[in-house]
Amino acid sequence: MKIQVAVAGASGYAGGELLRLLSGHPGVSIKTVAGASSAARTLGEVQPHLHSLADMVVQDTSAETLQGHDVVFLALPHGASASLAETLGPEVLVIDAGADFRLESASDWGQYYGGPHAGAWPYGLPELPRTGGERQRDRLRGARRVAVPGCYPTSAVLALAPGFAAGLLEPRDVVVVSASGASGAGRALKPHLLASEVMGSMSPYGVGGGHRHTPEIEQGLSWAAGEPVQVSFTPTLAPMPRGILTTATARLREGVTAGEVRAAWEEAYAGETFVRLLPEGAWPATSSVVGSNHVLMQLAVDERAGRVVVTAVVDNLTKGTAGAAVQAMNLALGLDETSGLPETGLAP
Repeated sequence: MKIQVAVAGASGYAGGELLRLLSGHPGVSIKTVAGASSAARTLGEVQPHLHSLADMVVQDTSAETLQGHDVVFLALPHGASASLAETLGPEVLVIDAGADFRLESASDWGQYYGGPHAGAWPYGLPELPRTGGERQRDRLRGARRVAVPGCYPTSAVLALAPGFAAGLLEPRDVVVVSASGASGAGRALKPHLLASEVMGSMSPYGVGGGHRHTPEIEQGLSWAAGEPVQVSFTPTLAPMPRGILTTATARLREGVTAGEVRAAWEEAYAGETFVRLLPEGAWPATSSVVGSNHVLMQLAVDERAGRVVVTAVVDNLTKGTAGAAVQAMNLALGLDETSGLPETGLAP
């Protein structure tokens, strides 16, 4: 028997990517697709690239629609998942691709999102090394509720976590700058995301610690370090449809050598399918991960400044959202972790 799946938010970019991946998953049957503005339309009208699912009719996003499934994916705006999740029984695997259950701190939620804090679910970043030798993967096996990480935190946390887990980095003066494709802002029509505004131009936003992913990045790095980590995060909008390039830098502890730094990252990701430290001298490009579930990274030690500099790339819609959701489902249900996930990107 195949796993019966529902996807809410099926007309958005994240929902569409989820359906693309799930349609190729050998153990999954997509039973229901749900959306708000697209209800009663066929999926072929709103996601014309999903040819094998084109005749499915989009249902209302309601508790009734989502009943009777083994797995429910929620690809909804922040604040919309919590009430729906409450209506689903504990036997159902619920995977939230939104922000509602990512943050452990109620005060951080209130400051960056507002409204009541719904609590925190196991965080769906399996490769994250935590202090003491644990992997976040261990907390996902058998879970029935999973919070998918944000796309920026996926790249930023994985970029620096090995150094914090190994005790090589100072927890203050951590700086992360990321460039993201326009799909990271969602599919709603917005004047500043028109092609004529984005093409040939880059612009910052959420400057000065105002972006909502800031506390999530700090949370993930703090889990790796075993102590609070403070981050200055600046996102930028890049003239491309999808992809993230993150440059993350942190101060090295006294006496740490370049060899120790390289060894820590190599050891952290040596057995990981989807996270790869490139050979020395090779630097990642966003075009190398488009459509795949991979994170590619490279690092350098700036000896004059006493800092490590890590550049990481990720497809914000695949490993940054939908791929992470499918990977979490596989782990939670005891399936092959890589099932249904593309290891090969698209070119050109």
